[in-house]
Amino acid sequence: MTATRRNILKSLAAIAAVGVGTIGPRSVSAAPPVAVVTTTSMIADTARQVGGERVAVSALMGAGVDPHSYRQTRSDIAAMLRADTVLWHGLYLEAQLEEFLLELGQRKRVVAVGEAAPRDRLIAHADYENRFDPHVWMDPSLWRSVVGAVRDVLTGIDPDGAPAYGAGAERHLAEIDTLNAYAADRLSTVPQEQRVLVTAHDAFSYFGRAYGFDVMGIQGISTESEAGLRRIEELVGILVARGISAVFVESSVSERNIRALIEGARAQGHDVTIGGELFSDAMGRSGTYEGTYIGMIDHNVTRITRALGGDAPEQGMQGRLALGS
Repeated sequence: MTATRRNILKSLAAIAAVGVGTIGPRSVSAAPPVAVVTTTSMIADTARQVGGERVAVSALMGAGVDPHSYRQTRSDIAAMLRADTVLWHGLYLEAQLEEFLLELGQRKRVVAVGEAAPRDRLIAHADYENRFDPHVWMDPSLWRSVVGAVRDVLTGIDPDGAPAYGAGAERHLAEIDTLNAYAADRLSTVPQEQRVLVTAHDAFSYFGRAYGFDVMGIQGISTESEAGLRRIEELVGILVARGISAVFVESSVSERNIRALIEGARAQGHDVTIGGELFSDAMGRSGTYEGTYIGMIDHNVTRITRALGGDAPEQGMQGRLALGS
């Protein structure tokens, strides 16, 4: 037994007194709402959209939190043990949590809903065999699969709520389809030569494939990977050669490497600006439009379009984006 697994088992045993829910279905008609704990805020929003008043949802990771490096706290463990279900992304997104979540899945209903995305549409990980790029939320057509997975998990726990969960899922899927159409329409206005998206780490490959952009991250798929000087020099050369006018920072990743890119391009006589802050691995602040999945992607699409010379309304698809965000 590894030291990591021993620590996980000790943590579970130490907090087991809080109680562990059953794995089978239960009725919530005369009980509190279904208690759902999620790892990421994107999954939390999806559970709220599908579950409505029949669920009480909390996320371990809020705005600006990097899921690649996040480790569970004692209070996280207690919350997950109390929950009726734990929904995580999978696809190695929550790399530091994965062993714990797999262990917890032997005791509770723990579901990796991101792995509902069709395997033949996943982008292979260049560095790890049988691993895939986890950032599937960047393509709304792929995120539809996650909505369906969340609906099915909630229905399995609360069969009485099946009609409500089905209706919530259909409503949210319609919103996602509208978002996808807006994204395709607005991003198509970006001049072809400017369709290069340079960000802090490689979180936008599904976005690029969906909407016809070359995507280049300084770091790899995980923010745990190192950004080498050679990679920065390579990207500076691309910015200069292709006349790229804007690069983007991310809300959950340090700006340091992006600043190095800008300075490197300037040293070669080419001015590059920061086109805005994008939401990559976390949504915006809770309680804001950008703190929803629809708002997160609307923000990214709108900011990318405008910064790279396309045409999009400043406040986005629904006129709800914060000005200057």
